[in-house]
Amino acid sequence: MIDSVDRAGGAEQALAVTASHLIRRGVELDVAYLLDMDGFQPELADAGVALFGVHRGSRAGSAAGLRRVIRDRRPDLVHTTLFEADVAGRAAALACRVPVVSSLVNSAYGPEQFASPTLRPWKLRAAQGLDAATARGVRRFHALTEHVADVMARRLAVRRDRIDVVPRGRDPELLAAARKQRDAVRAELGLAADTPVVLAAARQEYQKGLDVLVEAFGTVRMTVPEAVLVLAGPPGTQTERLRAAAETVGGEESVRFLGERRDVPELMGAADVFVLSSRWEGLGSVVIEAMGSGVPVVTTDLPPVREIVGSDACAALVPVEDAPALAAALTAALTDRAGAAARADAALSRFLDTFTVDRVCDRMVDFYARARAGNRK
Repeated sequence: MIDSVDRAGGAEQALAVTASHLIRRGVELDVAYLLDMDGFQPELADAGVALFGVHRGSRAGSAAGLRRVIRDRRPDLVHTTLFEADVAGRAAALACRVPVVSSLVNSAYGPEQFASPTLRPWKLRAAQGLDAATARGVRRFHALTEHVADVMARRLAVRRDRIDVVPRGRDPELLAAARKQRDAVRAELGLAADTPVVLAAARQEYQKGLDVLVEAFGTVRMTVPEAVLVLAGPPGTQTERLRAAAETVGGEESVRFLGERRDVPELMGAADVFVLSSRWEGLGSVVIEAMGSGVPVVTTDLPPVREIVGSDACAALVPVEDAPALAAALTAALTDRAGAAARADAALSRFLDTFTVDRVCDRMVDFYARARAGNRK
């Protein structure tokens, strides 16, 4: 169960990537989603997934719809992902006496979230209380990183030994194919073959730190004036602020707003540097994708992201909200191409060892087997 199958979300993308691989491993996969919006339905259906849109206009109505799906399908396990699906799905599964597992995809309810101008502290505390209360009935948890597992065990009052860590994965063949489209993608974007291109793929929200990135990019252009920053991702609460900031560093000629895109791997293959500027992340799946795409990575030094990259041998790591440090790292990646390429090669090797979709799906099947066996330790 998941909030939606929208194309913009990391959890939704991960579901679309792994569905066919899980089914090939013998998992019969039903997907119930709460929000009525178009997204990955065609891909999931083609993979053999049974889809159930459960959008009834209220939490109570959605929960009732979920209970009906569970009673009709009688699954061995219910797996919930993201807050709304966690709350509704856990309650529905327990009402139907079906074991439930939940994914922990972010380090929620921390000081970073409370500092967000778009979140009200009392609502965040209420959400944490509801999350923790429903978590008591979960048989096992799946976390994307050790950091998320450690943090959320404390914040949800869950025993750490009930949480298994399995990252997200990506298809190496698809990423390799995307790298071969560099010239075509640049031509489509109106970018010359030798234009230095920095890419960020993120929702335009406070969490993603794109305001810090645009500020840093103004400094980058002092050294590399022909550089272009490409922002791929849907508009959000920070869009107006970001567009105003972009005007101070050259406007559309220097900062391109592409909106939501379905070709992020191809954009990565066309970029010279990929950047993640987030203030917090549960995993940073897009960094895994960038590693598998072979593009040099510059990222904020968040604990879960450091888990992904392993060390600064695979990516340039900078402090959170430090625009000068971010500018210096981006400038170095654009001017020291040999050093950046060496980190990209090391990152690609790490991706192939750890983050391919086949490796991840094998571990998820093991996780489901442990949960079905009733293992709460």
